[in-house]
Amino acid sequence: TDTDGTTHSFEGGHYISVVGYRDNGNTVTIADSANPNQASYRMSVDNLADWIATRGYTA
Repeated sequence: TDTDGTTHSFEGGHYISVVGYRDNGNTVTIADSANPNQASYRMSVDNLADWIATRGYTA
C-alpha cells in the first residue's frame, strides 16, 4: 500500500526500482513499469520491507 492508500499487487510478481527517498529514509519512491498510469509512487520503508518479505526474498 502506497502513501495514498493504493494497493499494488501483481500475480506472479515483477520488478520495481527504488529511485529515491525522503523523510530521513522513512519513505521511498518506487518506479514501477507495470502500470503506465501510475509509473511511480511513494511508500513507507516499513511497507516496502513487508512487501519484500512476503515474496520470499528475506527471512
